[in-house]
Amino acid sequence: MHPGLAPRLIGDGTMHRLSGLADLDPALVADDFAAPQAAAALSRAEIIISCWGCPPLTEEVLAVAPRLRAVIHAAGSVKHHVTEACWRRGIQVTSAARANARPVAEYTVAFVLLAGKDLLRIRDDYRQRRTGHDWHAAYAHAGNYGRTVGVVGASRIGRRVLELLRPHDLELLVHDPYLLPGEAERLGATAVGIDELCRRSDVVSLHAPELPATRQLISRNRLAMMRAGATLINTSRGSLVDQEALTEELVSGRLDAVLDVTVPWVLPADSPLYDLPNVVLTPHIAGSLGNELHRMAEAAADELERYVTGRPFAHPVSAGEWERSA
Repeated sequence: MHPGLAPRLIGDGTMHRLSGLADLDPALVADDFAAPQAAAALSRAEIIISCWGCPPLTEEVLAVAPRLRAVIHAAGSVKHHVTEACWRRGIQVTSAARANARPVAEYTVAFVLLAGKDLLRIRDDYRQRRTGHDWHAAYAHAGNYGRTVGVVGASRIGRRVLELLRPHDLELLVHDPYLLPGEAERLGATAVGIDELCRRSDVVSLHAPELPATRQLISRNRLAMMRAGATLINTSRGSLVDQEALTEELVSGRLDAVLDVTVPWVLPADSPLYDLPNVVLTPHIAGSLGNELHRMAEAAADELERYVTGRPFAHPVSAGEWERSA
């Protein structure tokens, strides 16, 4: 992982627990497997505990790691460092994606409910008026009662979002080509096609993986299908949306958006999205941030304990899941 990440990720208590479960050097944090100290450790390693910034575990890297049996990832996606070579070697992989899904879902649900309240417009209106006003008359259309929320992708995060939204008086729609018959109903939602979801939803929230099939899934045409005043929330990947078309819609004021990811990853300084009153733009912080990192480290420690006591991982990642994950 990134060397500077380790002290923020792993608290003293979790480090003490990890050290009690395995023979590890807390001072060794590698972001280059070719570095002499890392290469020497890799030659003896049975387990890698990884996080953001882990280099790819290529065929060449694995060739100098004959004892490696498992990768315990203290974060979400393993797509950046787990390679096909790992699956060919039969290396076990587990991820803290479930732990990282929780803050993303919380972020999403918070903005779903605030979007229903038309918070951005009311905030700006109040800031400009600075006096009494008949807010109920001015915003008679606002409120969350009976709103329709569409979730694109029944991923871990998408499912958690649906779970957290179920107690509210909302109509929930979901689109995911991998949903099994009856599964949407068990999630408290109605399965619909992507076009119908865009047309019917007051809020569209994206939780699908970044794949060739999902590139610009929310296209110019689908953005046009969304009703005026609807909100698009994207905490997944920027590539899922036609960024140019979305920017045009937002500049026009027809749609609102909450964007934690964009294309490019960091927008140019002159992008209008930084200043639009109908846009919330955040720098990919919906996932684990600050003290939430400790939850992922604790999840990794849980999996290490299962491994050293001979039990299967609670949250394994399979090759099939890896292929269609973010």
